[in-house]
Amino acid sequence: MESEIIVGLDIGTTKIACIVGRKNEYGKIEILGYGKTESIGVKRGVVANIENTVQSIRKAVKQAEEKSGVAIKYVNVGIAGQHIKSHQHRGNIIRDDDDKEISIEEIDSLTHNMYKLSMAPGEEIIDVIPQDYIIDNESGIREPVGMLGNNLEANFHIIIGQTASAKNIYKCIKKADLEMVNLILEPIASAEAVLGEEEKEAGVVLVDIGGGTTDIAIFQDNIIRHSAVIPFGGDVVTEDVKEGCTIIKKHAEELKVKFGSALASENRDDEVVAIPGLRGRPPKEITLKNLASIIQARMEEIVEQIYFEIKNSGFEKKLIAGIVLTGGGAQLKHIDQLTEFITGMATRIGYPNEHLANDVVDEMASPMYATGVGLVIEGISRFDYEKVKEGKSLLLKVDETAELNTKGKKKVRKKEKDISGETGTARFLKSLKDWFESDTSE
Repeated sequence: MESEIIVGLDIGTTKIACIVGRKNEYGKIEILGYGKTESIGVKRGVVANIENTVQSIRKAVKQAEEKSGVAIKYVNVGIAGQHIKSHQHRGNIIRDDDDKEISIEEIDSLTHNMYKLSMAPGEEIIDVIPQDYIIDNESGIREPVGMLGNNLEANFHIIIGQTASAKNIYKCIKKADLEMVNLILEPIASAEAVLGEEEKEAGVVLVDIGGGTTDIAIFQDNIIRHSAVIPFGGDVVTEDVKEGCTIIKKHAEELKVKFGSALASENRDDEVVAIPGLRGRPPKEITLKNLASIIQARMEEIVEQIYFEIKNSGFEKKLIAGIVLTGGGAQLKHIDQLTEFITGMATRIGYPNEHLANDVVDEMASPMYATGVGLVIEGISRFDYEKVKEGKSLLLKVDETAELNTKGKKKVRKKEKDISGETGTARFLKSLKDWFESDTSE
């Protein structure tokens, strides 16, 4: 059976991509349409100009609507930027009745409690991801629903970001006449698109090299263990080429994309490319070896920072599946060899075709669309989870109503109140919405 249509909106530094998809009867993602436009209001993953960003979002959404024939209103949006950080936290609840099975509502309640942690001024918890559960000191439990126990604990991966940055994204979405359903960390979305279950189980580092940032997510035992954002990406490489070859930015970007390489040793000394001169000036000749030397110097710096994050996570020795590179920057020639050389870890390029249906256009299978495709996959997964939860809640309501005759109304009302409680992410989005409405009314 086909799923609901879900839209992913990747607000990147170099491009804004809007992807419309749904899950088909075989469990694969069908891309119904997509739009891509140049991003002119975002710097290093953070909105720097609201009006420009809104214009770019509208263009991308309009293209996606025309190609898919779907009127787009609700979107799953990615968040990145150097302000993003993460840490681990353990939470617990003592259950009232240890003879009753653990319910999905108790799990949600435990997760929601994490949103109450105190943050530094100007910071907000963006997402809380449960890793594993501990029931009465029995650790390593993945699916606690239905089990019995008195003390329910869980390890959480908590993602924190600047409130102002989240508000600016929300403002752009509202001004583009859209509604934000989920705000999802971009490396987690990219991981959904390019990693296999076996890799996540064995231990793997997902590295998404974008224009303004390089996003990292480390998985082991199917659990996210570490996430980070490095404030460098493909744009700084282009800047280096521009400065090093004394050419304009447009030519530097074309040079990097068409002839760039992350390993100078792979180019011969006699390979030369000519750049048109400005306003009647003679063309400028640049050797590909010199170009690669400039690119390699900057890419080495970025890979060194990636390696620092891997070592910092404490999982360096447990990552059997090595590194998977994705994002637009992963299209640079020999980037996988350079990464292997610096880190000593097996490296492959990740394409988002792992979960795509066979009839998807070739362009969508490019690493550049990993985040957009991942936002659709993660959006479908969250939508399905909410549907399952609603179904279980309805069953619980029916059971409680049947119990009404013997136990009285008071208990049932309390249960129903618990059931209708918002998720932590929904509460965060609601606070953004309230802020936006009060902001526009002033």
